Amino acid sequence: MAANRRRGEVPAIIDGRERRLCLTLGALAELEDAFSSDNLGALAERFRDGRLSARDLTRIIAAGLRGAGEQVSDAEVAAMRFEGAAAGAAAIAVELLAAAFGGTGEAAGQGDANPTDRRG
Repeated sequence: MAANRRRGEVPAIIDGRERRLCLTLGALAELEDAFSSDNLGALAERFRDGRLSARDLTRIIAAGLRGAGEQVSDAEVAAMRFEGAAAGAAAIAVELLAAAFGGTGEAAGQGDANPTDRRG
């Protein structure tokens, strides 16, 4: 099953197989709760500097997998192997955040755009 980027889906090779990830509204709400953020703007600001811990990567990727319909826990994701190791996991998380906030990485410190500003 191929990822549909127009719906915010991101493809990734995890544990040797292609998977689909998506930060749905439910997944974003889960991340707001996990990171004690009051809203999406605060959540984006949390990631703006691009410094993501291994725990951050685990939470973001797990939320993305659950958003795409997989039934996985954060602990299961922490034990998974990523193509490209830790750098590969970071790339997946950055791509997920960019897809969710409608940009090319600004939510993870790769640009200056306001991720909640949808004006063209």
